[in-house]
Amino acid sequence: MAQPDRKVTKDFLQSFADAFNAHDVQAILSHMTDDCVFEASAGPDVDGEKFTGREQVKKAFEQVFATFPDAHWGNPRHFIAGNRGFTEWIFTGTKSDGTRVEVTGCDLFTFKNGKIAIKNSYRKNRLPVK
Repeated sequence: MAQPDRKVTKDFLQSFADAFNAHDVQAILSHMTDDCVFEASAGPDVDGEKFTGREQVKKAFEQVFATFPDAHWGNPRHFIAGNRGFTEWIFTGTKSDGTRVEVTGCDLFTFKNGKIAIKNSYRKNRLPVK
């Protein structure tokens, strides 16, 4: 017998955002399906760079935190409609060379069985903040 789909809530998405701000990759992955997909906002392809499966997604998130050791997604606002949702945020972070980034963006989600199956990230393209 198939399990009924569990509903994703705004509290669940806030917990996901909190895990990102804590730079807790294990907590982040606990919100995602085993076959999860992360589509980064930048990369060589028309849809950025795509990471598939827990190991690739884990490495991608670890790279984000290595690139921006102070990465923070502030003022999250969450929206859910059926098996889709999105979170708007303001990203701030500083690279090791001192380059500071501050941009608005959002994540588009596809949910499966009460978890995030696809995280498709978008953010504004802005010159570094001085």
